[in-house]
Amino acid sequence: MSYNSSRGGSFLGSIPDITKNLLIINVLMWIATMALQTRGVHLDKWFALHFWQAGDFMPWQIVTYMFMHDFSSVQGGLLHLFCNMFNLYMFGALLERMLGAKRYLVYYLVCGVGAGIVQELVWQLTWVGDVASALGVSAAEAQNAINAGQIGDLADFLNLRYLTVGASGAVFGLLLAFGMSFPNLKMFIMPFPFPIKAKWMVIGYGVFELVCGTQGMMSGVAHFAHLGGMLFGILMILYWKHTGVIRKNDYI
Repeated sequence: MSYNSSRGGSFLGSIPDITKNLLIINVLMWIATMALQTRGVHLDKWFALHFWQAGDFMPWQIVTYMFMHDFSSVQGGLLHLFCNMFNLYMFGALLERMLGAKRYLVYYLVCGVGAGIVQELVWQLTWVGDVASALGVSAAEAQNAINAGQIGDLADFLNLRYLTVGASGAVFGLLLAFGMSFPNLKMFIMPFPFPIKAKWMVIGYGVFELVCGTQGMMSGVAHFAHLGGMLFGILMILYWKHTGVIRKNDYI
């Protein structure tokens, strides 16, 4: 697959505007986060997504979190940022050209916000059990202690434990749209030494995230947020087809 740009020979010049600006914003936000935290200014407090019952939660975080990335270490942050930005470039640039800038941006943001909503729902379902595990008591005992206000450091627990950052949810939405647009396109996916059709790649990623999320594997990763991005992506596509925004026999 090739693309002959008429906008100049530079790398950035060959990337459509929305994807290019998303890449720039994400990189600048990560640099600012890493630089400012050395001076005691923690952008994650304001812009990372916190659990809605935590003291640090702010409504705008459901949008801003997708422009933040891992800030715990330079190495981890760079890897997190690179993986998301590479996939944003690979899949986003093509989808932007297909959908048009406005529709593409709406789709990207809906997937990212949807991923955040799903993550909040998962936290809501699991936080009492997590408190119980931390205290070594039953869920019922933990709930009674919470209701009675007997857990003094509960606010700190919620602020520190339930926090997520990253464009992954939105990127998984792009991955879904790519798979629906080019289901039979064969791609090489590491570590497999043979090509895989895009539709099987998408299904495989979805199953992998579901297994990891339900089995508690790779606990530092927001697996259900990734699935949320895919879920809201397919809902957005079905809505567009139902309302005639895109034809039912059109791309995606």
